[in-house]
Amino acid sequence: MKWTPRGRSANLDDLRGSSAGGFGGALPKMGIGGFIVLLLLSFIFKRDFFSMAGGAGDPTAGRTAPQQAPVPTSPEEEKLIQYVSFVLDDTQETWSKIFANEGQTYQPARLAIFTDAVRSGCGVAQTAMGPFYCPPDQEVYIDLGFYNELRQRFGAPGDFAQAYVIAHEIGHHVQHQLGISDQVRQAQERDPDRANELSVRQELQADCLAGVWAHSTSQRDILDPGDVEEALGAAAAVGDDRIQRQATGEIQRETWTHGSSEQRMHWFQNGFQTGEIDRCDTFAAR
Repeated sequence: MKWTPRGRSANLDDLRGSSAGGFGGALPKMGIGGFIVLLLLSFIFKRDFFSMAGGAGDPTAGRTAPQQAPVPTSPEEEKLIQYVSFVLDDTQETWSKIFANEGQTYQPARLAIFTDAVRSGCGVAQTAMGPFYCPPDQEVYIDLGFYNELRQRFGAPGDFAQAYVIAHEIGHHVQHQLGISDQVRQAQERDPDRANELSVRQELQADCLAGVWAHSTSQRDILDPGDVEEALGAAAAVGDDRIQRQATGEIQRETWTHGSSEQRMHWFQNGFQTGEIDRCDTFAAR
């Protein structure tokens, strides 16, 4: 991806060095194997084992404030932070324009980078949980070490694979602002048997919205050859079917929450090829 460092985003919170406050400091780092175990337990027993493992207390308690002294950062780490900042700002500038064209105002999300664990508005954010968006504080949380997992264990290298991760989470912020997230939650409460299906449709829509942003980068000619393939590789790598097959050798479709590799690639491509938010109605799709 062709990009120029702009400095750190005004919407970036550097929480590295902060702890998960109230739990005796930062929680231990958990690899992808531990994440998969907790994921499967949550599916099987219909309980939030991530919260149990992290001791997440009041989810409205709010995250830890940024540390006073800057964390020592290597040139390589700073370059990655600069890239994350660029993608964060670029995605949100794109959505600001899309909202404005529809007569709406886009309110930017924030993005927090952390190490190991930190308090968020949704409870304790842990490395093992992977990147996620927290609606109560409208913030994306990511341990930059996840990109090593994405490259080394999931086999999805490349800077546009990294960009896809951020664009997907910002897609959840777009859903939050449009009221889609609230509608999904209410529908899940009315019909718990469809909870997983609705979660899949919401995640696939976020993939499509990430594709809408990627479409804008193509229009502005800032994509390098192979960038789209990198994003598709990342989407495929985190498909529920692939993760389940790696963990247990079996696929249990009824427990999916994000969609299959094929579905995730399809919806990203749908957004990328059309660049139209109206083409991201995963809830009406078969």
